[in-house]
Amino acid sequence: MQFNGVSSHKQHSFPKNKIRILLLENVAQVAVDALQKEGFQVEATAALTEEELVARLEGSNGYDAIHAIGVRSKTALTAELLAKSKRLLCIGCFCIGVDNHDLDAAQRHGIPIFNSPFSNTRSVAELVLGEIIAVSRQLLERSIECHRGAWLKVAKGCYEVRGKTLGIIGYGHVGSQVSVLAESLGMKVLYYDVVPKLSMGNAVQCQTIDQVLQQCKYVTIHVPQLESTRNLIGAEQIAMMTPGSFLINASRGDVVDVVAFADAVRSGHLAGGAADVFPFEPKKNGEGVFESPLCGLKNVMLTPHIGGSTEEAQEAIGVEVANALIKYINSGSTYGSVNFPEIDIPARKETHRLLNCHQNVPGVLMKVNTALTQVGVNIVAQQLATSDHVGYLVTDVDKAASDEALKVIKELPENIKTRVLW
Repeated sequence: MQFNGVSSHKQHSFPKNKIRILLLENVAQVAVDALQKEGFQVEATAALTEEELVARLEGSNGYDAIHAIGVRSKTALTAELLAKSKRLLCIGCFCIGVDNHDLDAAQRHGIPIFNSPFSNTRSVAELVLGEIIAVSRQLLERSIECHRGAWLKVAKGCYEVRGKTLGIIGYGHVGSQVSVLAESLGMKVLYYDVVPKLSMGNAVQCQTIDQVLQQCKYVTIHVPQLESTRNLIGAEQIAMMTPGSFLINASRGDVVDVVAFADAVRSGHLAGGAADVFPFEPKKNGEGVFESPLCGLKNVMLTPHIGGSTEEAQEAIGVEVANALIKYINSGSTYGSVNFPEIDIPARKETHRLLNCHQNVPGVLMKVNTALTQVGVNIVAQQLATSDHVGYLVTDVDKAASDEALKVIKELPENIKTRVLW
């Protein structure tokens, strides 16, 4: 394996034991083990300061530049940070969300980003169902009272969830799982999604969000972070909810207007609710670092973004993302990338593989193939995929010609990053 900007005339791959991978934020050990098993150098540590991260990306302050990085939700890989990377090939997000990274900048630098969109689905769904039951029975309040030595048996305002109607806004992987679990408890389910979805069980799709809000005792949000979902649930939408209903948000922090949420609880319009995500979340664990308008409200459960924080989910995420990084480094597969053209073709015997990322402008494929033809390179197989800004070209060539092929492709003005595998 030869990396762009590194000259070598040796007829073997770039040694795996020289490929450096940095895993931050206590990524699951199963991911560390999988990457080490491949022979990569793996450094696993807690979150780094920006200065420490820059040193790893650019190879300064006594560190060698890293080839891959794995993060969870605290680290933000901005355009400024990505511009400082010298050898970065790929990024692994050991979580669902990728909105804290600059996907466009990574793409322009030829860096695919992989995440784990499904592995913590069940954990989030179970948390939501647990919160629905907890706020229905005012369990948080009763627990606090017992801990301080009080004994206050209360039935007023406490409900079974059986027979009640749950509204789900966003019927994707998590929303549909919540639907299945809710029906198993005897709940009726209405849902809204921006696209038609196949209903699970007896769930019924509504045509508007308003229909969900107006008919449900419980409303839970499961939408991605987009400009169109910012403050999706504000004061106007909360006012549509039935008096004494409950609101749960385990999607993204800025989807719900937390001030309006808090006001509705104080006024009694909402009987309570739960939030696992917030517009502003602390960068590190600690006492006295979290503030929210929802703090201190009765029958409102607040959790520190732990929807996917179970041992099962983290292990599954570790396996999924580590495998994606391994496949990309070893074969150039970009299947599952959130920001990059997707290609996943099997390796062919007796060939070397050229992986080229280039500016997506007309005529690049012709230039590549003309350059290869001029130096006598025989193309065994080739596949191109493009996005708005880049093209990703995988070309299998005869083994004897890969050095010359690499050289001529890297000389093209549209080239962003090129490497060869064998």
